[in-house]
Amino acid sequence: MVTAEFVPGLELSRRFYVEAVLPILEAELPGLPHAAARLGPGSEVLGFDTARSTDHDWGPRLQLFLAADDVARHRERLASAFEYQLPRMFLGYPTHLLDVVGVDDWLTGALGFTPSSGVTTTDWLATPTQRLLEVTAGAVFHDGLGQLTADRERLAWYPRDVWLYVLACQWKRISQEEAFVGRCGEVGDELGSAVVCARLVRDVMRLVMVMERRYPPYSKWLGSAFARCDAAEALTPHMTAALAATDWKARERHLGQVYELVAEQHNRLGLTERLDPGTRLFFERPFQVIGADRFVRALMEQVADRNVRALPPTGAIDQFVDSTDFLGNGARALAVAVEVGVHEGA
Repeated sequence: MVTAEFVPGLELSRRFYVEAVLPILEAELPGLPHAAARLGPGSEVLGFDTARSTDHDWGPRLQLFLAADDVARHRERLASAFEYQLPRMFLGYPTHLLDVVGVDDWLTGALGFTPSSGVTTTDWLATPTQRLLEVTAGAVFHDGLGQLTADRERLAWYPRDVWLYVLACQWKRISQEEAFVGRCGEVGDELGSAVVCARLVRDVMRLVMVMERRYPPYSKWLGSAFARCDAAEALTPHMTAALAATDWKARERHLGQVYELVAEQHNRLGLTERLDPGTRLFFERPFQVIGADRFVRALMEQVADRNVRALPPTGAIDQFVDSTDFLGNGARALAVAVEVGVHEGA
């Protein structure tokens, strides 16, 4: 068991680069243009690592990026040098072999496309937000190539029309279930009402993150990431109360407060005309809803690109697929996105 004092993973990797990797690189190939970063999967990339994270698959690691021609010329030499010269332990943690790779090759492997060639609507919508986070979060310790920084900036957030579309589709998810908290409760199904409530809270959390131009991570870190949102302080007490409620009317009341706060947040964005932030009856039934379809229509009316306007209301891949194994397979995600029509010219 590792008993070293905990060092946050990004700091551990930064020091590993500066103190262990860079001296070898300069001795072997002085002046070689390169970039060094800690990107990809791992709680440390998102800044959520703790001492608990060190119990498996932990230690200093990073990607070392070279120009494509230099990868071909120098990869084997560097791999051999690192294998024999890097310390087996660093600050009390076992070291990992370095990835020596080109920027385009690594990003294509991580995302399924090459950002330097442009990011299409299909690329945006077929890429899970967790994957986008793994590339845009983390840390770049040095970028003597410039390309890595430029590609991360390209991926920093959706283009406006794609953003509007993703927002609309997230409101659509809410519209499809917002009345069910009351309907389940009315027939005595408090468990079903609670399950629907939890789904709606999750959807609102993701909606708020997209409103604040933050890629939502996968479920383990969704709450932690949401807590960093500007709106979290006001929303969290009402969300917590809704989830803790033992009867549907209390559940609905707290959700109504959540909806009204989020509707006001929508209005502050100025993406559409101002919409009434109050809840209302679901048709003539005694259930209070926000009427989320209003927000769907208002957002889609602002989409300028006719191809995006023509897309089905399913949204980005992780708005209609919820399997970790599936979302981890970029080729499969792209194939399904194309199959359901979430691509240019749909």
